[in-house]
Amino acid sequence: MPSEIAPAVQSCPFCGEIALHWATAMLGSVLALPDKYPVTPGHVLVIPLRHTSDYFAMTKEERSAANEMIFRLRNQILESDQTVMGFNIGMNCGETAGQTIQHAHIHLIPRRWGDTPNPAGGVRGVLPGKMSY
Repeated sequence: MPSEIAPAVQSCPFCGEIALHWATAMLGSVLALPDKYPVTPGHVLVIPLRHTSDYFAMTKEERSAANEMIFRLRNQILESDQTVMGFNIGMNCGETAGQTIQHAHIHLIPRRWGDTPNPAGGVRGVLPGKMSY
């Protein structure tokens, strides 16, 4: 990591030493860290080291490393917590899609039976009234 962060990303919480300090794993061009506001226990983020706006701005290499990291994290979570029965993988791309930090990041959210009354519809729940169909 460069010792100086470009002015455009100085305020980015995922850039520089802050993210490296909290990282739980690194793989090539990405790192993983616990979500600051986890949806469920074990909720992690996979983040490219390079400051880039969202998933669509990530390079092929960053997407490949992120995909491999997601599989590794999934396996680690399943090995350490037998209550996990499924996962949500999510990316918010753009402010209208709910992206609050303008640095690409992928959510890996472990799911357990009973963590929500009716999980049918999964990520459709981001829009009120669209989860059930």
